[in-house]
Amino acid sequence: MVLGMAAPLLFVAARPLTLALRALAPGRVRRRIVALAHSGAVAALLFPPLAAALDVGGLWLLYRTELFAATAHRPLLHGLVLAHMTLAGLLFALAVCQLDPVRRRRGLAVRGTVLLAAGAAHGVLARTLYAGPPPGTGFVAADLRAGAQWMYYGGDVAEAGLAVLLGVGWYTGAGRARARRGRRDSS
Repeated sequence: MVLGMAAPLLFVAARPLTLALRALAPGRVRRRIVALAHSGAVAALLFPPLAAALDVGGLWLLYRTELFAATAHRPLLHGLVLAHMTLAGLLFALAVCQLDPVRRRRGLAVRGTVLLAAGAAHGVLARTLYAGPPPGTGFVAADLRAGAQWMYYGGDVAEAGLAVLLGVGWYTGAGRARARRGRRDSS
């Protein structure tokens, strides 16, 4: 929960690209960071439906196949799954919030719709886990239900945080646009 949802939310709220660009002196490193942020590959990865599919789809794959049971006995696989969850959560948060300057900013309607759809898919997954354990595992019913509740309600909190960041980004962007129009009209 912390690696896949809370940490990415806090990381995105810190606006790391904006911070790096402000902290770095003009030069080659800064130009390379801007070139990378504006690259086609980053724009493709930050397409909200793709990021949501990687994030929520990865969770469905983990908990609705034998993969979760396999991670209990294979430390390398467990580490890879944790890395995927963290990176997919970060990618999803970056794609939905888009607080940093990137090449192709998606509209609020697309990002909001993807956030709602991903939240619904996450909630359905948590409910299926409440009803039955991941294949190949032998969880006690009380532990399974407690974990599913953490996933359901914790996911709601993280998604509400993403919605707040989405709203803040929209509000500040609308305020900047209004200020530009005011300056242009007064000139």
